[in-house]
Amino acid sequence: MPLIQVKTSATPDEDQITGLLKQLSASLAKHTGKPESYVMTALKGGQPMTFGGTSDPTCYVEVKSIGSMTSQQTKAMSQDFCSQIEQALGVPANRIYIEFNDAKGAMWGWNGGTFG
Repeated sequence: MPLIQVKTSATPDEDQITGLLKQLSASLAKHTGKPESYVMTALKGGQPMTFGGTSDPTCYVEVKSIGSMTSQQTKAMSQDFCSQIEQALGVPANRIYIEFNDAKGAMWGWNGGTFG
């Protein structure tokens, strides 16, 4: 049920993508306290994007999870995810936006049903 989606103007190779997605999956499970078997990750590279009026490498990240994420959790996730993305893709942390969204269980479908 936790999901992290990364959209970036960087053009990583398959090994970079796979490595980063595996790292983000483990980290998201740890931060949310949910089993990694429910975590989904996605990365879309080579996206036309600007940040601050320039087309220098940038990144937009969405994190969704059922339940309530605290400000302490989102601060820790922001620091962790920005660091991982900067290291893996070379996108500076000050060119990464992260949007955190809490979802209601009834609004999240899986396996022919919902979580609520």
